[in-house]
Amino acid sequence: MSIKDVLSPFTAWKNLFRDPVTIPDPFNDRPGAPRYRGFHQNDVVKCIGCGTCETICQNGAIDMVPVEGIATKQGDSGLRPRIDYGRCCWCALCVDVCMTKSLTMSNAYTWVESDPDLFRFTPGVDKKDWDNAELGYRRPEEHRLTAQTRLHMGEMEPEERIHSFSEIVDGYSVEEAQFEADRCVSCGLCIATCPTHMSIPDYIKAVRDGDYDRGVQLLYETNPFSGICGRVCTHKCETTCAARHEGDPIAIRWLKRHIMDQVSVDQIKKIVGSSAAPTGKKVAIVGAGPAGLTAAFDLAKLGHAVTVYEALDKPGGMTRWGIPEYRLPYDIIDQDVDIIRSVGVDIRCNVRIGKDVALDDLKQKNDAVLLGLGLQLGRATRTPGSDHPDVRKAVDLLRQATAGEDFGTPREAVVIGGGNVAMDIARTLARLQKKAFGEVKVILTALEDRAHFLADPDEIKEAGEEGVLILDARGPQKVVVENGKVTGLKTWRVKAIFDEQGRFAPSFDEADEQFHAGSMVVEAIGQMTDASLLGDALTELLKWNRGRIEVDSGGRTSESWLWAAGDMVRGPDVVTAVADGHRVAASIHATLIPVEKKV
Repeated sequence: MSIKDVLSPFTAWKNLFRDPVTIPDPFNDRPGAPRYRGFHQNDVVKCIGCGTCETICQNGAIDMVPVEGIATKQGDSGLRPRIDYGRCCWCALCVDVCMTKSLTMSNAYTWVESDPDLFRFTPGVDKKDWDNAELGYRRPEEHRLTAQTRLHMGEMEPEERIHSFSEIVDGYSVEEAQFEADRCVSCGLCIATCPTHMSIPDYIKAVRDGDYDRGVQLLYETNPFSGICGRVCTHKCETTCAARHEGDPIAIRWLKRHIMDQVSVDQIKKIVGSSAAPTGKKVAIVGAGPAGLTAAFDLAKLGHAVTVYEALDKPGGMTRWGIPEYRLPYDIIDQDVDIIRSVGVDIRCNVRIGKDVALDDLKQKNDAVLLGLGLQLGRATRTPGSDHPDVRKAVDLLRQATAGEDFGTPREAVVIGGGNVAMDIARTLARLQKKAFGEVKVILTALEDRAHFLADPDEIKEAGEEGVLILDARGPQKVVVENGKVTGLKTWRVKAIFDEQGRFAPSFDEADEQFHAGSMVVEAIGQMTDASLLGDALTELLKWNRGRIEVDSGGRTSESWLWAAGDMVRGPDVVTAVADGHRVAASIHATLIPVEKKV
């Protein structure tokens, strides 16, 4: 035995007068470390109820539950996370995945209760002592489970695209699409926002898995215009994407397009499948736009004989005749229409109802008739001088451009309007001018300031890149005509668009007047439906609501044999028209095949 071993017991005396390292009352005197992962906190105002915390929890310790006083609304499910501390392992993955950063963890770690059910509670709703604790675990700013920025979509440079109507956007490669799909946390808030309630997280998962047949199957469950919507959908779903709270929303529209680009038309037809056995019922549809053709697709799949009548020489409605080819190539429209035809829909073009075929004949020969008319007529500004022949409507010019007609390209043009149609015609004129004269001279004026334009931000940006001069907050006052020819437009600076009661009543600064030179002025301030095919008698019988046919929740008019859908009822939007087509088809089917008669 060494001398050290003999003396070692006596060395403990040196600690006799030191402070003890134990804590007599650890429940009250020993707080957790500043970043300790204790009991959860949740800012229920910041929380959007996306449920990513529930999805990521490997212990099943989180359930999304409704909370009194928190309503479901766009971008908020109305649900909030309830934590079960019998299952929670304090891994903090729920905090790390929370895109709003509403979910955090206090550094409180002591909690004594006799009732075990109390250890299952909703943070931020069921009040706790640590609700306002400043210390605890917060997701570090640099710590992200998904990429913050969406993958850039390649597109043609302005100097190249101005010379043609070729499609601008490239589309994602398989690798790019899978990278973008990996950013999705499958929260599902997008589903409620989409008018057709597409299975968005599921088809994004199909991209991630490389299962494109499954992706097409999911798309066609709710949208037979997926090729078109993959390019020109207003993608409202992206405005409620949880990812936008910490970066860019997921490129949902582009991923839909990507799926359609990967699968051949023949394979899509196989996936879509055939129709049900014939029911013996016949349905006539007037108008081969998104609403009419969606309804036709659904009804044909259900076994009804469907005939669609289109006044123009090709189907597609305003998607073909109102959207330039650089945004929506015609072969994409043809593909979507061809797939709809494959389920037995008979589309007859160059047939004008009311002229070639009487609407009453359709009533007599069919069990139901649907009007799926678009907004074919442009609205007028009624500005002094706007009755001149060289003051044109944007929808007319876009239709002529699609048809390849020469409407007389002006050397200088002035466009009135701030929506997508205004941008479309301005950019169309820019391309025609570049080809005819080698330079672009298009001015676009709008009542709204740029921040409140109705046009898609990408359209505004691209129009500017292509040489269109955009002037916001300018109100048209007079089309100037000299020696019988239009020479331009006079505008005043807009002070306000609405009055104190919120009514449309623009006011102007008359001292701020500008003259915009142009041999053609184009009005692009809105559209309306040409309902002349109805005839005076039926027009009188139908109920109307502010210039639109009044319909019930299923699209049925006051005349029991007649339904209406699409732009003429809901306003201009492709995906909304598709949703309307589904709704009306269900109503017609329920009428033709009542529930009690179904096998």
